[in-house]
Amino acid sequence: MTASATHDVLGIGNAIVDVFAQTDDEFLNLNKMAKGSMSLIDTARAEALYLSMKGAVEVQGGSCGNTVAGVASLGGKSAYIGKVRDDALGWTFRHDIRAVGVTFDTPPATDGPPTARSLIFVTPDAQRTMNTYLGACITLGPEDIDVQQVAGASVTYVEGYLWDPPRAKDAVRKAFAAAHAAGRKVSITLSDSFCVDRWRDEFNQLIHDQIDILFANESEILSLYQVKTFDEALQRARATGKIVALTRSAKGSVIVHHDEIHVVDAAKVAQVVDTTGAGDLYAAGFLYGYTRNKPLAECARIGGIAAGEVISHVGARPLVPLKTLI
Repeated sequence: MTASATHDVLGIGNAIVDVFAQTDDEFLNLNKMAKGSMSLIDTARAEALYLSMKGAVEVQGGSCGNTVAGVASLGGKSAYIGKVRDDALGWTFRHDIRAVGVTFDTPPATDGPPTARSLIFVTPDAQRTMNTYLGACITLGPEDIDVQQVAGASVTYVEGYLWDPPRAKDAVRKAFAAAHAAGRKVSITLSDSFCVDRWRDEFNQLIHDQIDILFANESEILSLYQVKTFDEALQRARATGKIVALTRSAKGSVIVHHDEIHVVDAAKVAQVVDTTGAGDLYAAGFLYGYTRNKPLAECARIGGIAAGEVISHVGARPLVPLKTLI
């Protein structure tokens, strides 16, 4: 973290409580779910699916929330902007994210839809299929952006999922403008290939005009550029001139920036149990290293260690302090 920064990473995301349950492919097919996807659902489907979940586990989550929690677990200073309702789940979210060391001061909504939740079905192959009820997230807007807080963060990081709620992208644009005005960096993760399909043109423009650091997995970057091979996508990403971190599951990650290309192996994991949060924690490790001026390959190595820990158990948050692993 630079001397003048108050935080390493400020995350802006959908404040969501994750609900996990084990299932099988038959259940996914019966309920018309595309394995590995994130689908937005309404209240009725949220209630029906929740009732179908056996042995469910509830934890405070959301993609960007996972990342800033990871930064804190690594020993960094992180903050979060996201909208919850003043209900039981909302207060649980606020308590839990603060308990792991993340600054979270966004005022809760006092009316409107309840706190969001994501119903996550994990199959035996460790793939996660998410059904997300955005709830109070749709009320996040520019008025929730503290420009002084943004100006104090080395990197402002957002999730691509924010392009789905109608006013959230306006909040993101306000934050990015404040960050760049203060000489700070901005970053985005593409979230999933279905999200990219919905917002491909806007994402490409955003990357060209504003993004400094881009995170994507293999399917997301293929979707972004609508190409068939990873090598083609890699060359397109390289041509942007931005720092691009591309994750490839067991194959590790590839980092490109102008003439730099780094291929970094995945961290060794005894058993992959649940891939939920792998990309989120990779981003946490990478940004932790980046805000400490580590070489890009070292940033990727730290990201791989953080991702390796979270896929070794159910849930998208580390079970041990990540700073003890690096």
